[in-house]
Amino acid sequence: MMVSDLIHDATIDRQDAEVLLASILEVERAWIYAHGDAQVQPTDIHRFRTGVEALISGEPLAYLLGYRDFWTLRLRVTPDVLIPRRETEHLVEWANQCIGDGALRVLDLGTGSGAVALACKSEHPEAEVCGVDLSSQALACARANGRDLALSVEWREGDWFDAVPGERWQLILSNPPYIASDDPHLYAGDLPAEPATALVAGKTGLESLEQIIERAPEFISRSGWLLLEHGFDQAAAVREILANRGFTTVSTRRDWSGQERITGGQWLS
Repeated sequence: MMVSDLIHDATIDRQDAEVLLASILEVERAWIYAHGDAQVQPTDIHRFRTGVEALISGEPLAYLLGYRDFWTLRLRVTPDVLIPRRETEHLVEWANQCIGDGALRVLDLGTGSGAVALACKSEHPEAEVCGVDLSSQALACARANGRDLALSVEWREGDWFDAVPGERWQLILSNPPYIASDDPHLYAGDLPAEPATALVAGKTGLESLEQIIERAPEFISRSGWLLLEHGFDQAAAVREILANRGFTTVSTRRDWSGQERITGGQWLS
């Protein structure tokens, strides 16, 4: 069977089919375009069709492949971690600006696969970066990614700031759970397969954001920054919570689709 026929017959998104087949054949996706008339071996056809069935049943492509490309990095992902998303690259962009301006002690709360921490470290090897997560399984994934990429990030297990008692940071980052427990989006796309603890914050969706903002001043250096990813409809609420807690220079940045996605503030008190 030819490559083009296999892709055409797959009852999944064409891009996902191309990425899946390229992974099985150990080629770049561009090869699929250039070699549509190439014959695929029966064993690879079987692997491809098995993968298609897994995707149809709800398994995310990233978990099936075992990796997700994020920033300039290829990261291992497992069902124990949230799949890194393109929107979160905006958090990395803002963080890198702060690091470039001298915020060299960086704390990433809820690090998961280590995506944000490792992306920052890859751009600024001089920075001291620490990633925190409550899940030991998630930290195992993050550590593996650090080893794969030869990037030195400190990993700590604990509940938010409990993992770094008495320490202060010039930049605190987080992509915390921010989905309300009754949000119908939890049943769409890849979300049903991802760890609920990395997605669901509570009844309103703001609970984790509120906890981080409330405690952050105890752990942030003067003139330090707190940058938070949140839901597309939560920016106004997050700005208000930051301002009420005493943060200044509060602002929000939009994602690729124009949605308000990242909000931050500076601690000057």
